[in-house]
Amino acid sequence: MSNLLICGGRIVNEGHSFTGWLHVCNGRIVALGEGEWRGPFDGRRIDADGKIVMPGVIDDQVHFREPGMTYKGNIRSESLAAVAGGVTSYMEMPNTKPAATTLDLLEQKYEIAARDSAANYSFYLGAANDNIREITHLDPRSVCGVKLFMGSSTGNMLVDDERTLAAIFAESPVLVATHCEDEAAVRANTEKFKKKYGDAVTAAMHPLIRSDEACYRSTARAVELADRYGSNLHVLHVSTAHELTLFDTKPLEEKKITNEVCVHHLWFSDADYARKGNLIKWNPAVKTAADRDALREGLCNGRVDMVATDHAPHTLEEKQKPYWQAPSGGPLVQHSLVAMLELARQGVLTVEKVVEKMCHAPATRFAVRDRGFLRPGYHADIVIVDPEASWVVAPENIRYLCGWSPFEGVQFSAQVVCTIINGRVVYENGQIDPDFRGDRLEFNR
Repeated sequence: MSNLLICGGRIVNEGHSFTGWLHVCNGRIVALGEGEWRGPFDGRRIDADGKIVMPGVIDDQVHFREPGMTYKGNIRSESLAAVAGGVTSYMEMPNTKPAATTLDLLEQKYEIAARDSAANYSFYLGAANDNIREITHLDPRSVCGVKLFMGSSTGNMLVDDERTLAAIFAESPVLVATHCEDEAAVRANTEKFKKKYGDAVTAAMHPLIRSDEACYRSTARAVELADRYGSNLHVLHVSTAHELTLFDTKPLEEKKITNEVCVHHLWFSDADYARKGNLIKWNPAVKTAADRDALREGLCNGRVDMVATDHAPHTLEEKQKPYWQAPSGGPLVQHSLVAMLELARQGVLTVEKVVEKMCHAPATRFAVRDRGFLRPGYHADIVIVDPEASWVVAPENIRYLCGWSPFEGVQFSAQVVCTIINGRVVYENGQIDPDFRGDRLEFNR
């Protein structure tokens, strides 16, 4: 295994920043310290002067489309894009074809990742109206969680049986991660807009169809069930200021009910539909600037627990269809970290807070073993970022299989220049090690 010494960078870790060094050997962090490294060193030395050195990003919500939809993306292609963006570990969703709603189908995805994934990985088991026995047999040490659709989205995995919902919240041995949009409200709004506008509906109407009220009603229901049964609940992609009122600001370690916000809800607002259209059509929808600003504020006051992507690629041809036919979702893992660092540059939050919400918090909430922090004894998942390497997102540097990005044309100030996973340099200056494969995540539960 590699013996590395990273010197001279601004190490950002656990709320602190300092110029120092970091020593890696046999895949683990051996030591780190302030100032200059003093003494001999037998191994590769990486000069990080002027750069940020931070833990690898852990993205707890991605859709890599394999099996069944590999023309959109696959575990190999999207994990390569993730690594180029500083994402060293991911947790992937079950709404593939077939949906991963049995332990056998879940293990098949792990087998694909062991063969193909360029980053560390875990996979959610999908909840269904009839698979509570599968859920109760999950091993909490080796599976990140259960994904529960309390509103329908891409794929047909809506769980709407009240007895099943109660059983999942009461009996799941792992964290329950929910997609919260009230189905009745969305269907009523859909019918209303179809009747009034027919085929003239545009993406700008998406946040009115998949409305603030639909999000709040479903999230409130999930929180109520978690309170009733003492569940470990994680509400995915919160998109409204109203929903944030359901969460408190206690330290993350004291919470059993948590949430995440996705990069697109922090970056875009409904004003962007005019130029982006279906390219920023997600479920839940991008809402108002006031909602976006409340989510940003939540990062700083503790109501927002972490940041993820909900990376969900579709082909450009699919996204260019009329509103009713265009699928929801978009690719994000290559650009999530640099987008958040751009918000830090704008003064929305600090770089230390970016690291907290994208690296530390997912590791803490999911109890990921020995990752998410720069600590002696931890796996050496490390990202080096040049904060002054300005670049523009363009087709020639987009790595997603689908070949497009909602950030196309955006100029970012920072660039990921090196990604180290399990002590090995996997990505450096635009080049990826084709032979490296990540590890299955383990959990301290």
